[in-house]
Amino acid sequence: MTETVHTPVLPEGHPVWIYFQEKELIESLLQEITSVNPLIDLPKYTNIFNQLLTIEKRFARKENQLFPFLEKKGWVGPSQGMWSFHDNLREQFRLIQYYLKMNNPERIETNTPFLVDGIYRLMGVEENVLFPNALDILTENDWIEMRKGEEEIGWMLSQTPPPFPKVEYIHPSEDFTIREMPFSLENTSHYDEGYMTVEQVNLLFRTMPLDLTYVDENDKVIFYNRGEERVFPRSAGIIGREVKFCHPPKSVGTVLKILDEFRKGTQNESSFWINYKDRLIYIRYFAVRDANKNYKGVIEMSQDITDIKKIEGEKRLLDWE
Repeated sequence: MTETVHTPVLPEGHPVWIYFQEKELIESLLQEITSVNPLIDLPKYTNIFNQLLTIEKRFARKENQLFPFLEKKGWVGPSQGMWSFHDNLREQFRLIQYYLKMNNPERIETNTPFLVDGIYRLMGVEENVLFPNALDILTENDWIEMRKGEEEIGWMLSQTPPPFPKVEYIHPSEDFTIREMPFSLENTSHYDEGYMTVEQVNLLFRTMPLDLTYVDENDKVIFYNRGEERVFPRSAGIIGREVKFCHPPKSVGTVLKILDEFRKGTQNESSFWINYKDRLIYIRYFAVRDANKNYKGVIEMSQDITDIKKIEGEKRLLDWE
């Protein structure tokens, strides 16, 4: 992709319009944080820093929504190069969080310019390369579908952006929209043990305190569950996406090795645990095989086990009161 520079005129609520609204907020926060000396007013610095931390939502929307749509059009550069850029900034955020926890304003003052400079450089690449090319490549229907998925991840903005496309009144006599029926299917499906409706299966997956993602034998994401509080953000844009584009570049090699060993039948399970946003996260991968031991994909399961690790002894009584 060649560099393109122009200022787009976009309708309110368009995904790129939202990115530009966030850019104004980010620039304001960067100006504020550079004007505060953490040696003098650490609480004020911390407040601004925590607001700036919500830039993670912006990163997540790009990684889980914008990048997958670009991949489908043949442009995979952002999924690789810019995701690495995101991860570098995440490391800088984590470093400053550590120094805040250790109450070390001197180190905070030293590292803040690196974070600020990195964010400015990222926004420059977005404005001059990523967004102009994305607007040239993607169709209006792509942007409409993308916006639907963004609802699950959220935005940095204090208020929900206006809908896209703009909702206009249509007289009932002229409304020919085909809509999904709001009632549940009565027919059930037979599982290994018992019967459940589609609605019941969806409720089960939403209620489970786990993040589940299913990648099929062709390394394509075909399912994820929508829990109330997912550990890692997911949105509809990843369905049908190659799994190698769903992980940070620095961990792709490990993921591909796991898939290769699962496919060959030499391994069936792999586990990791990481510290993420001050929580301990347990991540497990399981090979999926049919009755004939044929490889049918992999399930990734992530769970916040911070509170589970604190359990000691026994608890036999109800303590709701």
